[in-house]
Amino acid sequence: MPVATLHVVATPIGNLGDLSPRAQQVLREVDAVCAEDTRRSGQLLAHFGIGTPLLALHEHNEQQLAERLVARLLAGESLALVSDAGTPLVSDPGYRLVRAARAAGVRVSPVPGPSALVAALSVAGLPSDRFAFEGFLPAKASARRERLAELAGETRTLVFYESSHRIDESLADLCAAFGDGRPAVLGRELTKLFETVLDGSLADLHARVLADADQRKGEFVLVVQGVGEDADAILAEGRRVHAILARQLPPSAAAKLAAEITGAPRKALYGAGSDD
Repeated sequence: MPVATLHVVATPIGNLGDLSPRAQQVLREVDAVCAEDTRRSGQLLAHFGIGTPLLALHEHNEQQLAERLVARLLAGESLALVSDAGTPLVSDPGYRLVRAARAAGVRVSPVPGPSALVAALSVAGLPSDRFAFEGFLPAKASARRERLAELAGETRTLVFYESSHRIDESLADLCAAFGDGRPAVLGRELTKLFETVLDGSLADLHARVLADADQRKGEFVLVVQGVGEDADAILAEGRRVHAILARQLPPSAAAKLAAEITGAPRKALYGAGSDD
């Protein structure tokens, strides 16, 4: 590696066989690997017999370390940036270091590979020509419902990450905001031993998750179809408008006005903005 470079390296989201030969070579040849979790990344490197030193780089120290790491790059060293799993910077730390390196004129080069976002889209069977990645929804119920109300009228396919602790609540809130019948696909533990990919309506997925404790374990990617020019779209727009009006008006008044504005049924809107 004659030119000092910050390599942004994608690592497996589950199956270790997905670490590409090029990624292995880069991880061997750089001067250090900047890792979100050095213990987890250390296990990955050990599996492939890679002894490159590891540096902890996570959301709590990235701002402070970026300048020091850029100085190493300017001095001629090459570094690799990895996350716990998948492609760095996609709902993971790293953008501050990448931004600082680019601002300093350092070469930043991607080593592409696994991504839970792309993996889920590839098997969902939902429109993927245009999509919006929303990452993790807010943990607080009121903030989550407010965000979903803003997204209810989105025509693009939506992709969310979710944890086992909130998958039940998030699916319930999605049903309330988007309607029970919205088509969706839920990918769980993708590329891992207990991988499952469930499809159906949001209500179907919620029922299956509630009925099977195993479907509430692991890491999730939820792909939700956008709205079309039909009753589903009208209802979604009604819920979006209702959520805005409900910030200033009583629920019944907000529902009545939202129904008049959008043509959505008032009964379907009333109570849609209820809090925790």
